[in-house]
Amino acid sequence: MLAAQDLYCCPRLPEAGIAQHLQLKGWKLILAAQDGPAQTSPSAGLQGQVGLVWLDEPSSPWLERSLQCLRGLRSPGPIQWVGVLPRQALEQSVWRELVINHLRDHQTHPLSCEALDHMLASAQRRACLLQGGGALTLVDDDLGMIGQSPAMAGLRHQIRKVALVDAPVLISGESGSGKELAAQAIHKQSRRATGAFVAVNCAAIAPALIQSELFGHERGSFTGATSGRAGLIEAAAGGTLFLDEIGDLALELQTNLLRFLQEHTIQKVGSSRTLQVDARVIAASHIDLASAVGTGRFREDLFYRLSVLPLHLPPLRERLSDIPALARHFLRTSLAGLSHTQVEGFSQDALSALLAHPWPGNVRELQNRMRRAVVMADQRLISAADLGLPGPQHDAALALDAARCLAEREAIEVALGRADQNITHAARLLGVSRMTLYRLRQKHGLGDYPIAA
Repeated sequence: MLAAQDLYCCPRLPEAGIAQHLQLKGWKLILAAQDGPAQTSPSAGLQGQVGLVWLDEPSSPWLERSLQCLRGLRSPGPIQWVGVLPRQALEQSVWRELVINHLRDHQTHPLSCEALDHMLASAQRRACLLQGGGALTLVDDDLGMIGQSPAMAGLRHQIRKVALVDAPVLISGESGSGKELAAQAIHKQSRRATGAFVAVNCAAIAPALIQSELFGHERGSFTGATSGRAGLIEAAAGGTLFLDEIGDLALELQTNLLRFLQEHTIQKVGSSRTLQVDARVIAASHIDLASAVGTGRFREDLFYRLSVLPLHLPPLRERLSDIPALARHFLRTSLAGLSHTQVEGFSQDALSALLAHPWPGNVRELQNRMRRAVVMADQRLISAADLGLPGPQHDAALALDAARCLAEREAIEVALGRADQNITHAARLLGVSRMTLYRLRQKHGLGDYPIAA
């Protein structure tokens, strides 16, 4: 163990000699309080969470306290509990039920330090497995974006490039695909990271109020304006202004926004003065703004001002290999704060259903289904029914097709990696023609790679 790892203990800490041995092995012993939370807040670390029920005598008060701790303590990931109990405890039905229902493994007194180390190491491996190997394998350190698919790798590369300059960015992508998350990543990587990130949903503000909300107003400029107010653009000075659903902005306000992009000045409602504001603009839309320009719903000049640096977010169905990692991440966040659940992972039918679903709501839909599942699940492993999705028995052909699609995509990724993205060499490794590999690459949304003879 390279760094200290939390070990939650209830109903008491191990005896002094055992405690010292565990500390030397790298465990940080935390006594879980009777009302659920530990004396020290659960760690937000990346390793699996492990708990130890240490019992010297099987008394009723110890039983009540143990059950309260086991049901009430919730860390960033599911805790794997093991126990060390006296032999007479297992002769009582109440303690046997506790062991059966709550503990992954158990030993009886007396036991060797070696046996205890082995049991805790096994529990830690199980916890890490259920957490998907730790958050570092799922979440990019700098950007906080989950997934290792080629589509996400390409997106990360683009984000880091556009973050180096101050030009406007236009993010396109389906609803729920994570456009605001991408905008936040750009902001955090830019020189404006210490400034404000102001997000505005242009579709959520009433048309009569949006000009005042964006540009601010002076006192007495309209009925109810009893005092002056700075707008959201001014609030983003020195930072980033994120305009979500920019396609829903009224045409007259598009003119005012164009002026701000051109001159970096705004004029408050009811004021004749202009105000200089230094804020970077990132806009996003789930509709095709180029088509909206063609139908007259969006100004052409504003479109070109905004799309200096275009960024497209792939829908979830085009990065199937990221779904298990995303699901594990949302499982951990959904479990945080819940005390009455035994959920700790996914059944095989749930994973098959996740891969077979078309995800019209993208990542947002996946997050909502995970929230539903942790509430509905009665077992340790979430089922397809808990997710509100048809299981393999309802749509086995679809699940099989999804699995084949994922396997095909992964094979292509591996071949391209071994061939250093050389199409000809990758096609030879796969035993297909170059044209077939081109078509497969397009089918799975694997981007453009150098063509070599």
